[in-house]
Amino acid sequence: MGERARDAQGHGGGAGSAAKVPEFRPMLLSDVPVIAAIEREVFTVPWSAEAFVSELKHNQFARYTVMELDRNIIGYGGMWVVMDEAHVTNVAVRAPYRGRGYGEMLMRRLMQTAREQGAKSMTLEVRVSNEVAQNLYRKLGFVQNGIRPRYYTDNQEDAYIMWADLTAGGGTA
Repeated sequence: MGERARDAQGHGGGAGSAAKVPEFRPMLLSDVPVIAAIEREVFTVPWSAEAFVSELKHNQFARYTVMELDRNIIGYGGMWVVMDEAHVTNVAVRAPYRGRGYGEMLMRRLMQTAREQGAKSMTLEVRVSNEVAQNLYRKLGFVQNGIRPRYYTDNQEDAYIMWADLTAGGGTA
């Protein structure tokens, strides 16, 4: 699972202007072209459209959520829920919407969905250089619990492994 986990630079909530309340819904196959475009905008090594199609069609553990504002997808997140653990695979918010709390809202939604699916804990990887994301994850109750050396293929950067206890109420709305 860990090899597929991702994080977006700067997707955490911030001190910017107050955010409108977005709508959340499960990702549909018809969303894949927009999701693939966001991947290319956000990540140096983006997932392909085919990877998302495969996740949606064939991975029984996959749960993907899109975040919409005024009927436009502004972000998405994904995870695999296996037994009582959720592993975040992707989190991305389009650049114009960063720093306004949308990343936090998206993560809280993922955490809520994971709980609803029976997960008691959640894990993710985050670049050691991505302090904005790390701060968001800490705010939501994640703690660093390891490192994956040279995890990111674009520049061989290490990743911190972070975990949250979903039974402790972290990440609730």
